Amino acid sequence: MRAENSATAETSIAVHPAPGTADGADTSVPGGPAPAATALRRAGTLQAALGVVAFSLTFPATAWGLEGFGPWSLVAVRSVLAAVVAGGALLALRVPPPPRRHWAGLAVVAAGVVVGFPLLTTLALRTSTTAHAAVVVGLLPLTTALFSALRMGTRPSRTFWVAALLGAAAVAAFTVRQSGGALTGADAYLFGALLICAAGYIEGGRLARVMPGWQVIGWALMLCLPVAVPGALVALAYEPPHLTAHAVTGLLWVAVGSQFLGLVVWYRGMAAVGIPRASQLQLAQPLLTLVWSVLLLGEHLTLAAPLTAAAVLVCIAVTQRARS
Repeated sequence: MRAENSATAETSIAVHPAPGTADGADTSVPGGPAPAATALRRAGTLQAALGVVAFSLTFPATAWGLEGFGPWSLVAVRSVLAAVVAGGALLALRVPPPPRRHWAGLAVVAAGVVVGFPLLTTLALRTSTTAHAAVVVGLLPLTTALFSALRMGTRPSRTFWVAALLGAAAVAAFTVRQSGGALTGADAYLFGALLICAAGYIEGGRLARVMPGWQVIGWALMLCLPVAVPGALVALAYEPPHLTAHAVTGLLWVAVGSQFLGLVVWYRGMAAVGIPRASQLQLAQPLLTLVWSVLLLGEHLTLAAPLTAAAVLVCIAVTQRARS
C-alpha cells in the first residue's frame, strides 16, 4: 500500500498461479515446486498465519470493548472506524471501484466478516467466556473447507480431510472442556457466526485472486459504511459508552487489527496458498485465544493445553503437506 503500483503487483501474484495445482504451486519441475512458487507459498503461509494471530486477539479485545460499550454500538463503531482506515487507503492510492460483477461477492464478504461474525460473536460474549466462544473458531477451518468444496469445486485429498477432522475434533474437545462441557444460550449465536463467516471467507478468498486482499476487505467495509454510520449513531444513543482504557483499546484492536489489517494479510495468504490449506492454520487460533485470555483476562488453563497444542500443530503440518 505504499504506492499505487504495489497494488498492481499484488494482483499479479494472486491472478496468475503457476500451472499444475489449484493453489498456485508449480509441480511441473522435476523434484518439486519451482523456487518462485515455493517462495510464494511460504510468503502466503506467513501472511495467513499473521492473520490468525490478529484474529486470535479478537475475542479478548471484544471482552475489553464490552466493558465500556454495548454489543450493538461496539460492532457499529468498529465497522465505521475500520471503514475510515480502509477508505483512506483506497483514496490515497486512488484505487478505482471494482467491476460490477464483483459487488455481489463483496456483499457476501461484508455480510459475513464485517457485520455477521462480529455481531453474533459479540452478542455471544455477553454471556459466554472467551474459552467457550473459541469453539466456533475451532470448527471454522473445517466449515470453510466444506464451503470451498461446494462453492469453488475444490477437492482436497483424503489425508487432508482426515487431518482436518482430527484437528477440529481436538480443538472442539479442548475448548468445550474448558467451558465445562455445557451448551449455553450463546451457542446459537456462535454456530450462526460460524456459518456466515465461512461464507465470507470463501468469497473473500475468491476475490483476492483477482484483486489485492486489502482492497477486498476495504471495499466490503465501504459497502457497509452507509448503514454503519447511522447504526452507530442510534446504537450509541441507546447504549451510552463508558470509556475506559480497556474499552478503547479493545475497540481500536477489533476495528483496525481484526477488521482490517488481519483480513488484509489473511485474504492475501488464502489467495497464495489456497483456501483449504490457509483455513487449517486457524486450528491454532483457539489455543492462541486461550493464551491471550490468560494474559489479558486472567483466565486459567488446564494442563491439557500443551497436549492439544501439539496435536493441532501435527494436524496443521499434515494439511499443509497434503495435495489439494
